[in-house]
This record gives sequence, C-alpha cells and structure tokens, in this order.
Amino acid sequence: MGDVAKDLAAGTTGGAALLICGHPFDTIKVKLQSQPVPLPGLRPKYSGAMDALRQTLASEGPRGLYKGMGAPLATVAAQNAVLFTVRGQLESFFRTYPGASLEVKQQVVCGAGAGIAVSLVACPTELIKCRLQAQSTLATSNSVGVAVKYGGPMDVAKHVLKSHGINGLFKGMVPTLAREVPGNAVVFGVYELLKQHFAGGRNTSNLGRGSLMVAGGVSGAAYWLAVYPTDVIKSVIQVDDFKNPKFSGSMDAFRKILALEGVQGLYKGFGPAMLRSVPANAACFLVYEITRSSLG
Repeated sequence: MGDVAKDLAAGTTGGAALLICGHPFDTIKVKLQSQPVPLPGLRPKYSGAMDALRQTLASEGPRGLYKGMGAPLATVAAQNAVLFTVRGQLESFFRTYPGASLEVKQQVVCGAGAGIAVSLVACPTELIKCRLQAQSTLATSNSVGVAVKYGGPMDVAKHVLKSHGINGLFKGMVPTLAREVPGNAVVFGVYELLKQHFAGGRNTSNLGRGSLMVAGGVSGAAYWLAVYPTDVIKSVIQVDDFKNPKFSGSMDAFRKILALEGVQGLYKGFGPAMLRSVPANAACFLVYEITRSSLG
C-alpha cells in the first residue's frame, strides 16, 4: 500500500478509538463550557463535572453521554485521514531517505501543518456536535443560544444550511484554527519527544505498546494544557445564537468571559477534558501505530 493509503487507514482506525473512548468526557466538557453565567443569587445549572454527569444520566440516560457522536463518527475517517495523511506527506519533505526518523522540531512543524488542514473538517463537525451536546443545557436556561431542539446531526446541518448557508457550518473557524495549529504541533512534538526518550534515540520502531500508550496519553494531555482556553472560546461561539449572537467574534468572547467569570471561565470543563485526553489519545496512537505497522 502507498503511504497515503496507509496513513488514511491507520488514521481512521485511530480516530475511531479516540472517539469511542473519549466522547462521554467530551459531552460533559461541552455542557460545562456552554452553560450560561447564572443571574445574581442563582446557582449555575451544573456545579461541576460530577454534577453534570449525574444530571445527564438522570435526564437523558447513558445515551445522553454519546449525544452528538454521530457527526464526528460519520466524519472521523475524513478528519483523521486528513490529519495523519497531511502530517505523513509533510514528514516526507524532511526525510533524507525513506523511513528516516525526524527530529522533534520537524514533527512540530508537521503537526502544525496538519492542524491547518484538519481545521477545515473539524470546524463544521464540531459545530454540529457542540450544538447537539449543549442544547439541553441552554434550553433550560435564560440563554437564547440553541433554542431549536435538534433531532440529530443531520437535523443540525439542515437547520444551519437552510438559515445561514455553507458559511454557517464554519462558524468558529478562527478559534478552530487557533486550537488545531498549535495543538497538533504540541501533540506530535511531545509524542515524538517521548518516543525517542523511551527508545534511547531516534529509532523508535521497536517500542512496546506500553511506551506508545504513555507517549500518546501524555501528548493528548499536553494538547489541552496548550490550547484549552481557545477551545472554550470555540465552543461558546459555535453554540451561540445565529440571529442574536452574544459574541461578535473570538476576541469579544475572550473579553466577555474574562469580565464575567475571570480566568476560571476560560477553564470550564478542564477536568473532563484532561480525564478524556489521556486514555483517548493513548488508544488513538496505539491503534494508529498497530494498524500502520500491520500494513507494511
């Protein structure tokens, strides 16, 4: 198989593993990020991650934790194929001979380039996912965001396309780029750094599964440490009402969150994101490496 086909297949299976392991945590993260600031004297809908989990299970059952998964699952092939394939093609520019290992700084550049490409797929996918995940939170608040009850991912897409055209699906593209470019630079840089550390050099082909899982899990945690406030801004913009938006753009959202909630407002849902990142990315990179090596 050609390198592009190998990266496509391995990226697809790795992305599916990440999604299945991590989506319940992601649902709680988005619910916490998108809940409006309560009026003076009132409590927020969710007091924290465990409270959001309890309320979600009580009102929606276990299926509520997987709400919005259809959109990323349907596009996981495209999103992860783009990420790993573009990264693989960028790696080929740096290699002095086929199969040569790269330096960590070269992997950082490859990750950043792949982040630009994957943003084109991630933005509409996450807009659909976030609006589905957040609608139960916003429907019971005084917020005007996501007032429509969506029946599923395709229903979200139809509503957005009908009212705002294709541009509506790319609402939040700027913060998506601001998350994916540095985030993937960090992910692939940290992943390669740890692999080379465990291997004792640049030849990492003989690393065991445990080392690959640790490297993948830590790189996933590093991603959120680097870009989490940007993800909060992306989420609030993507669930914001189209007709009567609270935020005029990323900087406006940043200023208003700081003014109303302080720095902690930029870290709503951080706990679930970190809990998700380690096992989900460990699974993603392990499955990617196993699939890639099995294809020869």
